[in-house]
Amino acid sequence: MTRLEPMPAEAFAGFVEELLAGYANDNVIAGRWSDASALEHASTELAHLLPQGQQTPLNLFYQIWVNGVAGPVGSIWFAELETRSDRVGYLYNIRVHPDYRGRGYARAALQQLEALASGMGLTKLGLHVFSFNLGAHALYRSLGYGVTGMNMLKPLPPR
Repeated sequence: MTRLEPMPAEAFAGFVEELLAGYANDNVIAGRWSDASALEHASTELAHLLPQGQQTPLNLFYQIWVNGVAGPVGSIWFAELETRSDRVGYLYNIRVHPDYRGRGYARAALQQLEALASGMGLTKLGLHVFSFNLGAHALYRSLGYGVTGMNMLKPLPPR
């Protein structure tokens, strides 16, 4: 059985380190940032989103645990956002460690997150997924998520 447990404070620094490296790399692959500046950009964005770190209001951090596995298999960062019309949740990050991918843990964790968000009175759950992450696209679609917008980028030839 897969379950979400609040992330202990002592695990947060490792979570941030993995988050920054992954987010920087994803933005390099997506063509948004250069490899040389990616980590700095990721750090700046994270500092803006989490000015009080793990204690930033309305941001929740969980570890994904699976019965029979000695440690957490992944993590989730989720926030409550106020919009003009309702309270919604936003999934900033879900990560399952590579050794545990493809076993349904992300699906089970997302289903638990959806129940948690609904129990908080949130009406929607949003997320961003990079276009190259086809596995995530398939997972999210299978759980009922739909596309609400699209960013496009065209590289131009050098002069």
